[in-house]
Amino acid sequence: MLSPLGFSVLRSLSDGELHSGEALAAAAGVSRARVSQLLQDAAAAGLKFERIRGRGYRLLEALRFLERDAVVAALGRSAAKLSVEVVDTIDSTSSELARRAARVDIHRHVLAAEWQTAGRGRRGRTWTAVAGGSLTFSLGWRFEQGAGYLAGLTLAVGLSLAQGLESAGIKGIELKWPNDLVHGSAKLGGILVELSGDALGPSLAVIGIGINVHLSPGARRAIEQPVTDLASVSGAHSIDRNVLLGCILEDLAAMLETYETAGFAPLRAAWQRRHALQGKPVQILLPDGGVARGRVAGVDADGALVLVSAGRRLRFVSGEISLARALR
Repeated sequence: MLSPLGFSVLRSLSDGELHSGEALAAAAGVSRARVSQLLQDAAAAGLKFERIRGRGYRLLEALRFLERDAVVAALGRSAAKLSVEVVDTIDSTSSELARRAARVDIHRHVLAAEWQTAGRGRRGRTWTAVAGGSLTFSLGWRFEQGAGYLAGLTLAVGLSLAQGLESAGIKGIELKWPNDLVHGSAKLGGILVELSGDALGPSLAVIGIGINVHLSPGARRAIEQPVTDLASVSGAHSIDRNVLLGCILEDLAAMLETYETAGFAPLRAAWQRRHALQGKPVQILLPDGGVARGRVAGVDADGALVLVSAGRRLRFVSGEISLARALR
């Protein structure tokens, strides 16, 4: 597990140059033996080091860690719309924002982390992230409306992310209902929106986002589904995550402002154009364990999935969707 102390050592090594064990220990205020253990923990988390006897350690690939000032600079004029915070390690950015909401205003506050010890996905799943190779962040946003109005918010966030990545030069990003970013048949990222507040409003949304930027082969094997990353999709050897996060947040803030006044309906057509399963035969595993099959007709103005099955149009607000080999 990566600790704040471990990150202090990693930041010393982030330039990709050789650093002696003595220098690393002095900078961190620990023993050389402790440095060795911290680097073992980092290696277990997927980072690769070279050790040269008598000279020291270095990362095989230089890392640009997330830095608040760099993200704010990338936001440019949009920086005034958001407050940005970056931490090295935390249990979950969404969990932390939810805890804070009881005592402070988290509206328009972004919390990004290099490492999450308990990152969360949909339906109680964990989210696997890689230090230096993922974007994991959450954003608090207050709406005057209630949960019904926000039914399509996850889809709207997905559309915003795809457009933001496209603005950053990364093409071909598609969406999979209700919360996945995909490229080809592989998952690139995910969204978890958690709501609190009154049924009729106001509501507070904690929007959690995870995007794979550069996954090691070991990290890919640890994830129990086909996955890809931005480095593979774009062909870029190095991606500045600070600039990328700034681009994404700029689009996301603009989309949320639009959603406040107009909801999901005006975004529906653009979302459907990016739906990886649009018009295809699928099956949906329902929360009660049942299975529904049909052909994807699209989504409605509230973001519910619409299937055509045996001449009927069926509407679903939750479930796990997958491509079906054939309709029965």
